[in-house]
Amino acid sequence: MTAKNSIIPVFVPHLGCPNDCVFCNQRRISGHTEPATAQTVKKAIENAAALSPKGTKRQLAFYGGSFTAIPVTEQISLFEAAKPYLDDGTISSIRLSTRPDAIDDEVLARLKRYSVQTVELGAQSLCDKVLYLSGRGHTAKEVEDASRLVKEAGFELILQMMTGLPGDTDESCLETAKKIIALKPNGVRIYPTVIVRDTALYDMWRAGKYTEHTVDDAVRVCAKLTKLFDLAGIPIIRMGLNPTEDLSGGDAVGGAYHPALGELVRSRMMLDKASALLSGVKPDSSVVLGVNKSDVSKMTGQHRCNNTALCDRFKLKSLKIVQADVKNGEITVISLD
Repeated sequence: MTAKNSIIPVFVPHLGCPNDCVFCNQRRISGHTEPATAQTVKKAIENAAALSPKGTKRQLAFYGGSFTAIPVTEQISLFEAAKPYLDDGTISSIRLSTRPDAIDDEVLARLKRYSVQTVELGAQSLCDKVLYLSGRGHTAKEVEDASRLVKEAGFELILQMMTGLPGDTDESCLETAKKIIALKPNGVRIYPTVIVRDTALYDMWRAGKYTEHTVDDAVRVCAKLTKLFDLAGIPIIRMGLNPTEDLSGGDAVGGAYHPALGELVRSRMMLDKASALLSGVKPDSSVVLGVNKSDVSKMTGQHRCNNTALCDRFKLKSLKIVQADVKNGEITVISLD
């Protein structure tokens, strides 16, 4: 978000979830253990209003659980707590995340009454086998049906997907992305699977029944997914779990947990583009590549890993990355000797 737009997060860990998905422990993932209350909402809004610059457009966001699956009286209590701040302009709208099987016309009518603007659906996969093995409790068709209802009702739709779930492959992830694109959401979040303590997936992993989806695995498949979403013009709002003290402190015991996963993915994409550009270059060449100012670090890679990989792959004498007058994501050969 820009300085003039901000999200006020209120976490509702596990509220409304009818079952525990194998990968999920929202209390550890979000770092929040207590259910949200009306007072939580008021405090979050007032704190954000006191800290953000004048003129900021603020959106209250209910994250963590399946908001529309919690008892209606509790939903209304949280909405009513936000209503005075909507009325006086302190916040402009509300967004929430929920399950696709907790959406229907009656639910959407209630959300509309309380100025909800954005609905995020946890699709996770559009492969029924993966959904079943992950304990999601809904089908791919329910994701598709709920997505259409949300859009037809005039809400902004965000779809969340995961990679590396039980039974997942690169191909099933790509197929999920293609089906998501066909639903024309306003944005997506991609969450490669992280093995979190006190989950069924953690037990499966320790028992040898689940193979870890590593950071390298996630970078490989997410680079492919990003190309698809970029081509479709669908923004990726987030890639990878938000770092928290609990996850970084040991709750994330394996899987694709990295505080800068999105940067790693974009860096891999730049490496792939540079490799294609240098295909056929003579060994012992000295190369200077030009990229947009914002892409210099991505092209170089963490600890200069892209430079090293390209020099090794093409047996280059030297490789320099410099700033050039090109668009984001583009690479040009400045010199080749």
